[in-house]
Amino acid sequence: MAKTRPGVPSKIKTGRKELDSYTIKGTNKVVRAGECVLMRPSDAGKPPYVARVEKIEADARNNVKVHCRWYYRPEESLGGRRQFHGAKELFLSDHFDVQSGHTIEGKCIVHTFKNYTRLENVGAEDYYCRFEYKAATGAFTPDRVAVYCKCEMPYNPDDLMVQCEGCKDWYHPGCVGMTIEEAKKLDHFVCAECSSDDDVKKSQNGFTASPADDVKITLASTALCAPLPCH
Repeated sequence: MAKTRPGVPSKIKTGRKELDSYTIKGTNKVVRAGECVLMRPSDAGKPPYVARVEKIEADARNNVKVHCRWYYRPEESLGGRRQFHGAKELFLSDHFDVQSGHTIEGKCIVHTFKNYTRLENVGAEDYYCRFEYKAATGAFTPDRVAVYCKCEMPYNPDDLMVQCEGCKDWYHPGCVGMTIEEAKKLDHFVCAECSSDDDVKKSQNGFTASPADDVKITLASTALCAPLPCH
């Protein structure tokens, strides 16, 4: 199975009937429109493609076709993978396609970014999406995101960060002269800029889980925003 080129409509034969669901071949897993699936790539050495099923159809011979909207991995985008892209990050593209139902290998879940960061355990079927992506131009929506730490990078949920109890910003241990092991042992953290402030009060509850879980820091309220790189 291979993705068609974005912008090139697939030829769809008439006489098809729309189906409510499709059972993945060789399994008892049922796929419905709106759900996400793993699809077999043309290169056996590559990971499966991820797509959102838009519609399911069958012809008179009961050959099933799925209308899908592709998710792109960062390395498949024009800008490539960046430091802040997580291992399970996907971009919802504007690339639509029609594929045989037999190319579906399994189901998966594409979470919102915030919901993903709240997962207690991340399974093989768990992914997340925080950007929409235009395949032809390489443009992202949103084109501005909150950044953190001295390095002013967007949050990567794969990386440990610690929160300053003074300014409430988040920092990578390496950016503030700590190892990850040292950071894990911390009960409290105050950054260098806040360490001389006598009014900093230590929290009794430790840190919130992650920048994405901190309701005090949002894209709308933070002044630390930066455009994504141009491609």
